[in-house]
Amino acid sequence: MEDKNVSMPTKYDPSTVEKDRYKYWIDGKFFEAEQDENKEPYTVVIPPPNVTGRLHLGHAWDTTLQDILTRVKRMQGYDVLWLPGMDHAGIATQAKVEAKLKEQGTSRYDLGREAFLDKSWEWKKEYAQFIRTQWEKLGLGLDYSRERFTLDEGLSEAVKEVFVKLYERDLIYRGEYIINWDPSTKTALSDIEVEYKDVQGAFYHMRYPLKDEEGAIEVATTRPETMLGDTAVAVHPKDERYKHLIGKKAILPIIGREIDIVADDYVDMEFGSGAVKITPAHDPNDFEIGNRHDLERVLVMNEDGTMNENAGKYKDMDRFECRKQIVNDLQESGVLFDIEEHVHSVGHSERSGAVVEPYLSTQWFVNMEPLAKQAIDLQSTDDKVSFVPDRFEKTYLNWMDNIRDWCISRQLWWGHRIPAWYHKETGELYVGKEAPADTENWEQDEDVLDTWFSSALWPFSTMGWPDESNDDFKRYFPTNVLVTGYDIIFFWVSRMIFQSIEFTDRRPFEDVLIHGLVRDAEGRKMSKSLGNGVDPMDVIEKYGADSLRYFLSTGSSPGQDLRFQWEKVESTWNFANKIWNASRFALMNMGDIKYDDIDLSGEKSVADDWILTRLNQTIEQVTKNIDRYEFGEAGRHLYNFIWDEFCDWYIEMAKLPLYGEDEQRIHTTRSILAYTLDQTMRMLHPFMPFITEEIWQHLPHKGESITRASWPAVRKEFHNEQAVSEMERLVSIIRSVRNIRAEVDTPMSKEIQLLIQAKDQDVAAELENNRSYLERFCNPSELTISVDLQAPEKAMSAVVTGAELYLPLAGLINISDEIKRLEKEWEKWDKEVARVQKKLANEGFVSKAPQHVVDEERKKENDYLDKRAKVEARMKELKA
Repeated sequence: MEDKNVSMPTKYDPSTVEKDRYKYWIDGKFFEAEQDENKEPYTVVIPPPNVTGRLHLGHAWDTTLQDILTRVKRMQGYDVLWLPGMDHAGIATQAKVEAKLKEQGTSRYDLGREAFLDKSWEWKKEYAQFIRTQWEKLGLGLDYSRERFTLDEGLSEAVKEVFVKLYERDLIYRGEYIINWDPSTKTALSDIEVEYKDVQGAFYHMRYPLKDEEGAIEVATTRPETMLGDTAVAVHPKDERYKHLIGKKAILPIIGREIDIVADDYVDMEFGSGAVKITPAHDPNDFEIGNRHDLERVLVMNEDGTMNENAGKYKDMDRFECRKQIVNDLQESGVLFDIEEHVHSVGHSERSGAVVEPYLSTQWFVNMEPLAKQAIDLQSTDDKVSFVPDRFEKTYLNWMDNIRDWCISRQLWWGHRIPAWYHKETGELYVGKEAPADTENWEQDEDVLDTWFSSALWPFSTMGWPDESNDDFKRYFPTNVLVTGYDIIFFWVSRMIFQSIEFTDRRPFEDVLIHGLVRDAEGRKMSKSLGNGVDPMDVIEKYGADSLRYFLSTGSSPGQDLRFQWEKVESTWNFANKIWNASRFALMNMGDIKYDDIDLSGEKSVADDWILTRLNQTIEQVTKNIDRYEFGEAGRHLYNFIWDEFCDWYIEMAKLPLYGEDEQRIHTTRSILAYTLDQTMRMLHPFMPFITEEIWQHLPHKGESITRASWPAVRKEFHNEQAVSEMERLVSIIRSVRNIRAEVDTPMSKEIQLLIQAKDQDVAAELENNRSYLERFCNPSELTISVDLQAPEKAMSAVVTGAELYLPLAGLINISDEIKRLEKEWEKWDKEVARVQKKLANEGFVSKAPQHVVDEERKKENDYLDKRAKVEARMKELKA
């Protein structure tokens, strides 16, 4: 009885459903934190995307998980702040802006620092809007009234505060060290900005002639161009082969410089010749040896990777061109006597891809040892940061245990300029939040800080710190959870933790939810070189944001990678379409029922009690799994309830009373449809916000938006295990009849005789009470339900819990085929019996598992034994 004119289109079209909905949410301020003291705060800060381009699938996955959490908490009555923002991404953004300038025939040096920064801000404005548009397409419930940027005024103040305080506490220092240098971007890199790749190289074996005697000392290198900076050869003090040479000198080939032969315990006597050339300005280990022996540091390269004046005749050559030429020259002179091919691990810039050069440079560093110790110690307290999955805590602690001092200066213009000034005459160093009073006599450091330096302050700088009286800081910090990928535990997570402890004495977040990487269908990392990247906006264009979100959020478990497959996104669109069609049917059959008209107190059918009980159980499971960050499991429970139970069974069974004449039954069924659909849409809303808002707005409801509707709660008065048991039996009977019909190619439209032998009188009475369902969904010409039933000789049969089914099909069945079918069924139940008995025979399981779990297995054993016995008996009858 479709008596309501429903305005929902007949076909689900995500582009129509999602259009303008986000504007409605934003205009309604549904996502803005309320500062409501009567509510418990719940805070998430978005990992700020770089303003270098468009968001990728990893961003979509990461932000979808955050959106699920914040939508759930908002519906659960929390005062939720999900704070958005973006990162200035120093190296990456400057590289993009410089590339754009190059296309225009100019450079940052032509423009000058201020004009270049203006161009960078223009870039930021353009790409920030791209990012906001993508957030909108994804439906992210962000509080834009609190949006931040790592270079905005407040965050810049926080950065200066932290730098100055760390400097005053002797935790920041300036010194000349070997750092990772990117010749392409001409800036220093921290250790974790270096990616190591195995490349084909070589060991170049050379003989350095001795100064005052005949002979030579053999050394080897993988970077012959750096030999021009050698200032010593080191041997082990206990190496008998070289003891007589310690303190003497060798001659550096090509350059002709006299270099010392020194003894150092660092040298491995067993490796190679046992003698090592020392280049203090181009190797971190050589740098340390040089310090111990007071060796000269000779830098032979320029910042752009070309050779400098210390390289002699190779001056101005590219480092790799120099390598080729030196090898030729050394071979011609007889110094180079062997080239041994060798695959070795070479550092590359994570940003530019250039081969990283160990390079002597004066830089700013953070003294990490005391900061790391505080962060490590925190994990032994009740206020520890909880990693989900917990295995990543070990990853984090291993990194912190072995951390090196952090090089924080970058030779860039786009970023937080280091708040340090040098006196033009005396060279005195001044560090402060403000410039010295006599600014004209001072020159500010040209470098900027590593982007991660400001990102490390993100959880508290965005809340107004260092103003600890700020209302947001007092209410919303520390945050509740950080959602991020395992690939930036070192880059970002660790730094936020130690900076937060140092400056707020608190952890920055309670939990860190770690997800993996999005890979292609073959498990490969998505990359430009492979051409296998997928733009999330393309997915949304084709299937809608809800389908993408549901796929991303339910497609893997915490910490695991996710394989992107178009067909799986399509299947989630099919799920959304199923929800749409079921909702249209329900709405068309609800009449003019209003929210206050919903009445669940009337007499209910077994299907009514069953769907309300299953709704309760689904609410419990979905809520529990979301609390555990098990979104895949939550999604599985939702999918099974919506598709298998509500759509495939309850709606079909609801048609009986809806199309009947009993007005009270019609009203009760409408009420249950409205209530169940409302509660289901609320549960599904965090995963699929657009379609659920659209459907909810058509349902009888109170409130402006589902975003502010209360989260479903379990209602004990609607819990009926007996109804679940009865419904499971009904479904099993109906499925068995349908399967038998399919086996013998008998359509549902054809009436057949159905005989059901009940296990006992209780089961018989139960089936009689539900006769209307059996008649509707089995289409029998005659339905017999009895405890004392003589099985027909020629019939198809099936066994369900508590009953046996017989479908006399003389002329439609071959007895031998039926015996074969029963033999297969007997094998199935025999395997189940063996499996459960093996489990129950395991003393470890019986003694350690909860009693209800063991009882459930014993119940299964009895059920399987009963089914096997009945199938066996039926086979004997047919064979007789």
